[in-house]
Amino acid sequence: MSKLDSLQVEKLKNIYNDFSPELVKFTLEYGYGDIFSRDNLSKKHRQIATIAALTALGNAQPQLKFHINSGMNIGLTTENIEDIMLLMSVYSGFPSAINGMNILKEVVIERKKK
Repeated sequence: MSKLDSLQVEKLKNIYNDFSPELVKFTLEYGYGDIFSRDNLSKKHRQIATIAALTALGNAQPQLKFHINSGMNIGLTTENIEDIMLLMSVYSGFPSAINGMNILKEVVIERKKK
């Protein structure tokens, strides 16, 4: 997770350690330690799949925002992610694609302010 966003592990711990340290442990050990750290896909391909899945779900905006930022941190372009959102209109419908595009727009605006 730190390779995607150097501050995210600390944010996760700050938000959930007091309330649910198990969630932090499972997210880091299973989600990122066992699954995300495998070397069967490149980091870009992994982010493309994750962005597509979170967009299709339609109910994980904070996670989608994190993974859009992470994708951009490792070299995905705004245009790459726009194409993912357009593709999602075919597979998960226009509402999820529009919501995903809105999150992408937020990320682009926030990154320009930095």
